[in-house]
Amino acid sequence: MSLKANIKNHAFDEYTLFDKLDGTHPWMQTVQDGYVPYRVRELRTGKVGYFNYALAKEMGLISATHDSKMTEVLEQKLLETFSLQIINEYDELNKKRINPDSIKPNKYMASRYLQLQHANKQGKTSGDGRGIWNGVIENRGRIWDVSSRGTGVTCLAPGAVQANRPLKTGGGDFGYGCGQAELDELYGAAILAEVFHLQGIATERVLCVIDLGKGYGIGVRAAPNLLRPAHIFRYLKQNRYQDLKASMDYLLDRQVSNRQWNPQLFQNAKNNTKYDLIASEISKSFANFAAVLDIDYIFAWLDWDGDNVLADAGIIDYGSVRQFGIRHDQYRYDDVQRFSTNLNEQRRKARLLVQVFTQISDYLKTKEKKPLTTFAKHSVVQAFDQQFELHRSHRLLYRMGFNQVQRENILKHKEQFKKFNEEFSYFEKAKISGKKSKVADGVNHPALFNMRAILKELPDYYMKFGFETDMGDQQFYQTILSSFAKQRDTRMREKHVKHIRHFQSLYKKMLIFAAGKQKPKAILSGFQQRAKNLNREDRITGNALIQIVNELMAQIKKGLNHQQVQSMIDQLVFSYVGAPEVNVSRFLEAKPRRISNPDLYNKFMNLVAEHSEDI
Repeated sequence: MSLKANIKNHAFDEYTLFDKLDGTHPWMQTVQDGYVPYRVRELRTGKVGYFNYALAKEMGLISATHDSKMTEVLEQKLLETFSLQIINEYDELNKKRINPDSIKPNKYMASRYLQLQHANKQGKTSGDGRGIWNGVIENRGRIWDVSSRGTGVTCLAPGAVQANRPLKTGGGDFGYGCGQAELDELYGAAILAEVFHLQGIATERVLCVIDLGKGYGIGVRAAPNLLRPAHIFRYLKQNRYQDLKASMDYLLDRQVSNRQWNPQLFQNAKNNTKYDLIASEISKSFANFAAVLDIDYIFAWLDWDGDNVLADAGIIDYGSVRQFGIRHDQYRYDDVQRFSTNLNEQRRKARLLVQVFTQISDYLKTKEKKPLTTFAKHSVVQAFDQQFELHRSHRLLYRMGFNQVQRENILKHKEQFKKFNEEFSYFEKAKISGKKSKVADGVNHPALFNMRAILKELPDYYMKFGFETDMGDQQFYQTILSSFAKQRDTRMREKHVKHIRHFQSLYKKMLIFAAGKQKPKAILSGFQQRAKNLNREDRITGNALIQIVNELMAQIKKGLNHQQVQSMIDQLVFSYVGAPEVNVSRFLEAKPRRISNPDLYNKFMNLVAEHSEDI
């Protein structure tokens, strides 16, 4: 063997954990008919368009000291592991000629779960329509799921079900039936998922993007648990008691193994009470999640099927996920056959998911499936409401700039905080004159005011002019007025003056309460810095992200290489490192970095600024 080959083989040894991603997954042994098995083949083509080095280090896939730079050996390993395509029913039927050496030894699963896009509402035809699960990774006492999308059309795709026949991967005759993933979609998910992660928002993360050419690619996602409520609800809808029980036991085992749920809580639980505890944990996590979505203006399309959300309450599937600049709570995504829920309805949908888990808990204990309405006022569901209100209050005060102790000081004064919240909501939910209208991918009635602007500016104003001074009514109004305001909206009215003055009076009370035995001036400087960090102007909205990725794709066509793409994405993402009270990986490189293409990055930032109040 040559010296070069010896060096290459030695380098490959560094990446042996990738070999665990061989298609095997514990879900395959958990439930019957929980997936469709597919043979897969290596495409032996493509380039790595993006790789999440920090996440890979957390998962143990690369060493902690590995340079954040793509090497020939690492890229080859990533392509061998993830540049795959299923051999689907169409391929089998047409006896497609495939090199036997390219076929992986194990079959990979396309999992089954509920999806509202399907006519069958029991999950008999739905699930992973263009994806497979690569497997699991265990590292440092934590288990990670890994799956890929864009790996070929499965029989579970809405298009395949509509056609009622096997479809060829890459065909475009039926919606949701080509089996491929567009590269711009994958880059968008890579950016937004990591931005959310760095803000402490529960989410899947993108490990890798494979560029297959011609605008298509494969996106590899990872999370400690990629199970969706829809995976479990399928067995409830079909009245399959044993499989429902097995799927809930699987969820419990994973959450406890990863210490996302307290192991001691379940250690001494009797078999017939552990399901109550599961429902209670889910209630708490979904209440917290829905509260964050509400305060942070994140649209995630929660719905009855439990598809677009993780079972441990986190974001998955970034195709329709958006971060709004202001409270556009009348925006609805147009999914051709239906409109999505809106921001205001996400709390109710999260509550309904908790209600279903409560129904499941009772069913598993009593072996009697009671109507869902029976559990509308169950104690676990009522606990959701209480936890939502508490966490929403904390999240609003956090967004304002208050730390944990200060928030607890404020919330001792419940009536005063309630009044402040009402004033804040008055401005936050106000809409421009006119009616709801069409936007590029749905409908919206834009918000009139930008309350993040005043949360950022008021501490600066008090630092400059003194805590006793009020910002002038006109200055306040002009500060919060959004770019969507029409001419008739720009005139401040008497009712606005009344609310502005009441808001500032209550805002100062929040500062007084937060300070406790100190004077408000003593906490103002630290409060100011947190408020500035948490209400930054360079917020990547949904439309900003679309424009950024469009520009990125245009530059790729002009010759932007993958290392430059990686640099651009890293720069966008890592600028979000440093959010207060967010524990992030020690592998994240938060130090200033050289921008490989300053002109392009500045163009990105201009797009962010241009769409900072957008949907």
